[in-house]
Amino acid sequence: MSTVKLEVQLSLQQLLKAVEQLKQPDLEKFVSQIIILHAHKKADNLLKNEGELLLQTHQDIPSTFLNYHNKLIAKREEERLTDEEYRELLHLSEKIDKLQAHRLEYLANLALLHGITLTELVQNLGFGT
Repeated sequence: MSTVKLEVQLSLQQLLKAVEQLKQPDLEKFVSQIIILHAHKKADNLLKNEGELLLQTHQDIPSTFLNYHNKLIAKREEERLTDEEYRELLHLSEKIDKLQAHRLEYLANLALLHGITLTELVQNLGFGT
C-alpha cells in the first residue's frame, strides 16, 4: 500500500499532485472512497432540501383567513357584497392563489428530487384522497 506524507494544509492542486503518486490499486480504492464520500454529502444535502420542501408544502392557509374568504364569496353569490368587501375578496383570492402556487412549486421540486412526476408524488403523499 502506498503512503503519502502530508505535513501541511494542501490546496486542491497540491492534493491532486499527491494523489498522482498513488499506485493503480491504491488510486482505485481512493477514487471509490471519494465517490462514496461525495454520494454521502449529496444525500445529506438532498435530505435537508427534502425536509425543507416537505415543511413548505404542509403550511396551511390559516382557517380564519379561509373562513373570511368563504364568507365574502357567499355574500358575493347573494349579491350583498359592498365595493370594499369586493376589493378585500380580490386581495384575499390573490393571496390564496399565490400560496397555492408556492405549494405547487414546492411539490414539483420535491417530485424532482425523487425523480417522479408531480402526479405520482401527490398520489404517494395521499393528497386529494
